[in-house]
Amino acid sequence: MPEQRGATYHRQRVIEALRDEIGTMIEGELTDKRIGLCHITELIMAPGGKSARIFVNAQGDESDAEQTITALNAARNYIRHQVRERLGKRHVPELIFQLDRSQQYGGRIDELLTRVEKRSRRKAESS
Repeated sequence: MPEQRGATYHRQRVIEALRDEIGTMIEGELTDKRIGLCHITELIMAPGGKSARIFVNAQGDESDAEQTITALNAARNYIRHQVRERLGKRHVPELIFQLDRSQQYGGRIDELLTRVEKRSRRKAESS
């Protein structure tokens, strides 16, 4: 059964509100020293609205990024409680923070495509 337009619109508004509030909290309100410079790249909410996966792009090397994600997951109940109060919602989804590796994957794909292109040029020149 397809989701109705009104429900889809409401869902998108909730996702944007969650993203804005959580982003604001990460930028300046959380005082954990392990949280480095980071920002939310994407928020995906489960179809039932029971959980939300938050992809975070963290600056620094791999260990700093992992430490930031660990600290955010440790603070997720506090973040969830604050979001519930600020948005005035009865239900806020369970939050799961993950490191966004899409830029790394994109860079690797570009590198592989460049290699393939160079090989095809060499084959064309040698023929």
